[in-house]
Amino acid sequence: MADESPLIRSLRAAVAAAPGDVPLRLHFAELLLSEGRNDEAVAEAAVALQHAPGDADARALMMRAMGMPPAPATAPAESATGPTGPTAPSAPTESAPEPKRPAEPPARPEPTTGKAPAFDWDAAEQQVQDVVGPRFLEDPQAAAGDGAAGDADAWDVDAPGAVRLADVGGMDEVKERLEAAFLAPMRNPELRRLYGKSLRGGLLLYGPPGCGKTFIARAVAGELGANFLTVSLSDVLDMWIGASEKNIHDIFETARRQAPCVVFLDELDALGAKRSRTHHSGLRNVVNQLLTELDGIASGAGNEGVFVLAATNVPWDVDIALRRPGRLDRTLLVLPPDATARESILRYHLRERPIEAVDLGKLVKATEDFSGADLAHVCESAAEAALLDSARSGSVRLITTKDLLGAARQIKPSTEPWFAAARNVAMFANEGGLYDDLLAHLKRKRKL
Repeated sequence: MADESPLIRSLRAAVAAAPGDVPLRLHFAELLLSEGRNDEAVAEAAVALQHAPGDADARALMMRAMGMPPAPATAPAESATGPTGPTAPSAPTESAPEPKRPAEPPARPEPTTGKAPAFDWDAAEQQVQDVVGPRFLEDPQAAAGDGAAGDADAWDVDAPGAVRLADVGGMDEVKERLEAAFLAPMRNPELRRLYGKSLRGGLLLYGPPGCGKTFIARAVAGELGANFLTVSLSDVLDMWIGASEKNIHDIFETARRQAPCVVFLDELDALGAKRSRTHHSGLRNVVNQLLTELDGIASGAGNEGVFVLAATNVPWDVDIALRRPGRLDRTLLVLPPDATARESILRYHLRERPIEAVDLGKLVKATEDFSGADLAHVCESAAEAALLDSARSGSVRLITTKDLLGAARQIKPSTEPWFAAARNVAMFANEGGLYDDLLAHLKRKRKL
């Protein structure tokens, strides 16, 4: 403070340098009290009592600083040899009354006349509890334990779900390829051990948006009886240097502890974009860390029991290193739902709506190349049309085939722009036959 004397400033610095020196702190408090700074003296005395709870000098000083009378001097008990010298009491030899709280007598008692009330330590504590702060500051991260383990446990892992491939309507070709290339080796541990097949794997699902890639990934996890952990770009990216890579590591560490576990990397083109086209070093480091985790290098036990599924709409934008053997080496094209799948999806979205004599056969034919999201939009649009008519006429009208067909005519398949872009890639950038299945589909549809 500006009005402090040099002596007070020096003592304050000395006390700060040696906080456990109780005599020095009491000397400083005495000086504060002599200059009329009673509140500061009380605070210093309270800190001294924290370091030395039974110090009589500190108690006496606090009493004086708070303007309370000092505790009465306790008459000393008569010794076995009797009172001697001028300190012998003149009162009768009865012992003095027991004080309220036994403690050492004050070293510097002040003579008083009459009997003073006992000092109320509880009241004093109530008065100074807001003046004296905590002695030590706790580190919340240290209190919670090791930071890395806490972060890794923070990822939400879904328990094995009830969704199976049988719940996926149609798509028999997709199911057969999943069974042959991915599920069968995992379901037969004896054959897997015989042929030296590791209990790990990676599968990349690609295709137009809204065609059920995420649902298929959950169905695969259900078939394996494995936990399910979804990872997206927002879960990984962080503004601090190195934090994004740590998030990737923590995700895979969680999956290894929860094995068997399916790690689903949604929108892989965002997480694993080609490093040659990435100008930001942070994103390149994320891809590098992802490659390390897919190889299991960061863990001594590897990725045994960890199955990595990824989904993307633009596989040609994914870094080629992610698709080499041993990582996401198997690729599966997820096309728009076939006729059987479209019927199942339409039934699902119409199950709780008021419908009347809907001809699903006509509707299935009218929705060729529609994605699952498109079919849901058809049902929603038809329901809106029937609702609007009911509101205008004042009587409830059920949803009919005409409403659904009218909605289907107004909606264009969202898969068409994707196939237009994929056609050029499949024809002119089919590196190593990566898109042979896409080329075969385009030929069947006569889109080449």
